[in-house]
Amino acid sequence: MSYFAAVLARHRDRWRAAEVDLADCESVDDIAEVAREVPGEIRLLVVEQDDEYAVLARIDADDEPRVFLSDGHAADAYPLAAVIAAELEEIGGEDIDEELFGDAPIRHDCAPFGDPSVVEDLGTPSPELLELCAHEGTLPVDLILAVCERAGCVEAFEAVRA
Repeated sequence: MSYFAAVLARHRDRWRAAEVDLADCESVDDIAEVAREVPGEIRLLVVEQDDEYAVLARIDADDEPRVFLSDGHAADAYPLAAVIAAELEEIGGEDIDEELFGDAPIRHDCAPFGDPSVVEDLGTPSPELLELCAHEGTLPVDLILAVCERAGCVEAFEAVRA
């Protein structure tokens, strides 16, 4: 079960990417510390594993990390997803904020967890992120590529992913 993890970091208007190892991470805070080792004003940690799930984690300065897991059911089979899901809330429960989610299809078999607004300021609003998760046939790497394209860091991501 291999995963790919990278931190996309922006300094001024320039993005760079660095592949990272999350094998020793036992919490979201541990993951955030790995991301903080990559210099930048904005840091977006992305994870994809076996075409099953994606993680987007925003780590800004010393703020609490904001994390999104595309498929909560991945936590049943993947230890890294389990670490992340353990600290997040499932999206689509009874307390749905309609103003935040709009008409996005947030109720589906593999509910996402965490903060869907994690990349809003980078060009992907919550409803669009949730729609990408719900769209049948969209792979986790496709979700990451869509987010990177809107943020302007797709070239940096593709360079480190190659």
